[in-house]
Amino acid sequence: MTQAKLTSSKSRPEVRLKGNTDVYRQAPLLRALHGAGIPVPDVPWAFEHNDWLELPFIIMERLPGDVFFAWDPAPSFDRSKAAAEPLWEQCVRALPPLHQFDWRTRLPGWEEPESLETQIRRWERIYAQALDPAWITAAETCEQALLDSLPDGEPLGLFHGDFQPGNILYRDGRLTGIIDWELAGIGAHLLDLGWLMMSADETNWPESWRPIHPLDPTQIRQIYESEMGQRLDVIPWYQALAGYRLGCIACLNVKLHRKGQRHDPVWEKIALCVLPMFEHARNLAHSM
Repeated sequence: MTQAKLTSSKSRPEVRLKGNTDVYRQAPLLRALHGAGIPVPDVPWAFEHNDWLELPFIIMERLPGDVFFAWDPAPSFDRSKAAAEPLWEQCVRALPPLHQFDWRTRLPGWEEPESLETQIRRWERIYAQALDPAWITAAETCEQALLDSLPDGEPLGLFHGDFQPGNILYRDGRLTGIIDWELAGIGAHLLDLGWLMMSADETNWPESWRPIHPLDPTQIRQIYESEMGQRLDVIPWYQALAGYRLGCIACLNVKLHRKGQRHDPVWEKIALCVLPMFEHARNLAHSM
């Protein structure tokens, strides 16, 4: 029998269900991706209205394997370069089929495309919550650099929103699934590639908190462009957007951790990266 797990909206009944707080929106997405042969959990049951829970929920297939959280992998993973690099490469090669997914035909009406300017400005209220005023200033400067060098937003398609080895399942060294789709949307899908390159770029990370044997960002880009069959000169801009985005997320989550509202010591590690990440992102945007 296929194993399954129940996932409910991660909010109280009075909280508006939208975006990452709306679990039910993942049901048509995962079903469409699974039907297209993308390695994601199937969703045999999904309930927007029901008599059992106060909130919508879905029941999805449980795929085999463990995620490779590249900064601190589980003990089940071999940390050697020979073992880690193939995991990164499989992650890269899983991205082109996702970006080639025909969302217009297979997922009509699921979501309206989001503009790049919206992708950038949506983080203003998030970085404004930083405890350190220097972080806010750095975020504002980085935001302006991105807006000043804004590309046209093509190619357009489905994006995962947090595409990196920590959201990929592996078993016996082989990719078995892509999980955690709550940040998915329709828009400039190169965000995913930029996010993966940002995650792998050691410029962003202090020596005490670096991903385990990542591929070089240049190599990630080459594999992706080869699989997609086209060169994309705007890719560095999307890596800049990814660094800005993670820096903004850290502005909020470091605050929540330090104030005891959401205990997660990993954010103390990422706090060391915030200013270097904003600076590197700004420099990448200025290079365009």
